[in-house]
Amino acid sequence: MSAFDAVLFDLDETLCRRTQDTAAMYAAAFEHVDVTPFGEPADLWAALDGPPDHDDWTGYIGAGFARLAAQHGRTDVDPLALAAALRESVDDAAVEFTEGASAALDSAAACGAVGIVTNGPKVRQEPKLRTLGVADRFDSVVYADDLRRKKPHALPFHRALAELGVSAERALYVGNSLTYDVAGAQNAGVPVAWLRTEEGAADPYAPEYVIDSLSELPAILEGER
Repeated sequence: MSAFDAVLFDLDETLCRRTQDTAAMYAAAFEHVDVTPFGEPADLWAALDGPPDHDDWTGYIGAGFARLAAQHGRTDVDPLALAAALRESVDDAAVEFTEGASAALDSAAACGAVGIVTNGPKVRQEPKLRTLGVADRFDSVVYADDLRRKKPHALPFHRALAELGVSAERALYVGNSLTYDVAGAQNAGVPVAWLRTEEGAADPYAPEYVIDSLSELPAILEGER
């Protein structure tokens, strides 16, 4: 018998990853604002400071473009316009399952209720679920960007638990971000399995489980870990 009555998942980089050509997306942003391109996508990612700011995505990306523009002597450009254009060039339907995700969903469904708690808005996240063919497989989907508070606040988790009728200690949350997923779940009193997508330790956080692939999740749900 499973120790959990429900399994909640993060979406981006947990259940799915993007398949869109980042070079084409980057070029499209410059074309949209009629600016000669400078730098490469990897240069922009390197210029970003810390994890994404889900409360101000345009400002977060715009700061990266501002740093990149200064490096290339292109201080005549509007970094916020570039950031907004980059967001518009993103195809939210261009995604695929991460390793072991489909089987992990099957195992979760055998365990009990299944839900999603994602910081993205419904308009951006729902197309991903449709592409993956799983839009109707969840008992609760919480789009935290449409709520008053997002992860790492506890509110999105409390909303999902209420919709599922499950207590916090009987649910398991699975996500890849220490600062949003692990912190948010633990703030809500929900045990968490951290999907380690990069080398490194969980410190200073202490997730109940650490996995390197969703293929490891069934063993947790079956009480083998």
